[in-house]
Amino acid sequence: MWKKWFSKKVNDENLENLYNTLDQDRIPKHIAIIMDGNGRWAQKRGMPRTFGHHAGAETLRNIVRAASDIGVQVLTTYAFSTENWKRPRDEVNLLMKLISDYLDSEIEEMNQNNVRMRFIGKLAELPQGVQDKIVESQQRTAGNTGLILNLAINYGGRAEVVHAVQIIAQKVLQGELTPDQIDVDLINRHLYTAGLPDPDLLIRPSGDLRLSNFLLWQSAYTELWLTDINWPDFTPELLVEAIKDFQKRERRFGGLKKK
Repeated sequence: MWKKWFSKKVNDENLENLYNTLDQDRIPKHIAIIMDGNGRWAQKRGMPRTFGHHAGAETLRNIVRAASDIGVQVLTTYAFSTENWKRPRDEVNLLMKLISDYLDSEIEEMNQNNVRMRFIGKLAELPQGVQDKIVESQQRTAGNTGLILNLAINYGGRAEVVHAVQIIAQKVLQGELTPDQIDVDLINRHLYTAGLPDPDLLIRPSGDLRLSNFLLWQSAYTELWLTDINWPDFTPELLVEAIKDFQKRERRFGGLKKK
């Protein structure tokens, strides 16, 4: 029986029936999403870009609920990149406030539904108020054992790899490691995502055909699912569609197709 942790805006019975069409033995453990297209969504409606970011936060709320109900173990969402600081100051300030407000408004529901919150990125460079909310969210949900919601804030895939290499190089200098001990597993343990499985499925709304510096190392064998629909219009039904498409694929990880 599904937990029915749904928004009042969606039909619980229809969603439950839709979820039951999924192969429960092939649910992706880790789904990553590039939440793109908020600004374009708003501009098409003659609204300021900030309106789209508010709508995108509501979409995230519904997709977290859906992913939890479906049985996804980890959901990593790209909330703010290291390159997003180049945007107009007013938009950046709005995004920082929106992140803070989102954490404030969602923390009780996350706890009630056993969601654990994690954060990846150059968090020390964020405004102090946002850092405080991040620490509070991590602490208050640390004991939860359900879905891990992993928010990428001030995140860049290249910066993550550089950070890992710097830590490893320092350990080599200090004699804690030798160069021949550096392998894939060691690098994995020094990434922001240490302890999490690599994404099985990466979803990109908005029609762009690129990774945009998101989970570059971790996505080596991740299945991609692309749609022209902008993030504010992304629905639990589309999440199910992406998962069903994923379940039709044969993942070979560089090997040969099974006969």
